[in-house]
Amino acid sequence: MRQDHASHEHEFEPQFGLPERLPANERILWQGSPAVAALAQSAFHLRKIALYFAVLLVARVAPEISAGASAVEVLLALKWLAPLALTGLLIVWTLAWLTARTTVYTLTNKRVVMRLGIVLTVTFNLPLSRIASADLRALEAGHGDITLALKGEDRIAWVHLWPSVRPWRITQPEPTLRAIPEAAAVASQLSAAWSAVNGQAARPAPLARAQAGVPRHGLQASAT
Repeated sequence: MRQDHASHEHEFEPQFGLPERLPANERILWQGSPAVAALAQSAFHLRKIALYFAVLLVARVAPEISAGASAVEVLLALKWLAPLALTGLLIVWTLAWLTARTTVYTLTNKRVVMRLGIVLTVTFNLPLSRIASADLRALEAGHGDITLALKGEDRIAWVHLWPSVRPWRITQPEPTLRAIPEAAAVASQLSAAWSAVNGQAARPAPLARAQAGVPRHGLQASAT
C-alpha cells in the first residue's frame, strides 16, 4: 500500500485522479466521485442536523404562539436562531460539496486509488491483492458506499481517510468509496476485478440482504 502526497493542483495531475500515469498493463475500469446530496445525507448527516434545528425553531416559537403573539412577534423571536440554523446547514452542504469536488475514486484492473483532501491532497493506492473483502451499503437513488477491508497489519489512520471511511471503525479503519452513483454496478466491477487478480472466476452479482433496514451487498470477495 502506498501513500502519495500530491504537490500540484488537480489540473496538473499526470492523469486525472491519479498521482502518476498508469503502466501499460493497467487500465481504468471505473472512475467517479461522491454525489453531493447523497454524501451530505450519509456522511455529514444533513437531514439529522436539519431536524435538530427544526426542533429548536419549534421550541422557540411555541411559547410565543401559545401566548397569542402576532406573526411579527413570532418572526422577531426567530431573528437570531433562524439565521444560525441556515448558516449551519449551509456550512455542512459546502463541506459536502468541497469533499465531493476534491475526491476521486479510481478502480483499475489491479488496484483501487483514492484521491482525497480539500486542502492537502493525499492519494492512497490499495492493491486488489491486499483487499480481504468488500461490502456494499445501498443508499437512495442507486447511490451507495463500498467498504474495503484490508489484509494484514497495514492500516490507514481514520482521520486521514474521513469521510471516505466506514463510520465508527476507528481502531481498524476500512477505506470506503462514499455515496457513489450506480454503486451496484461498480460493486460488480470490483468483484470481477478482485476475482481476476486473486485467481478466481468472476462471480455473479450478489443478492441483497436486509441489515438495519438498509440493503447491503456482500461482494463475495473474501480472501481464502
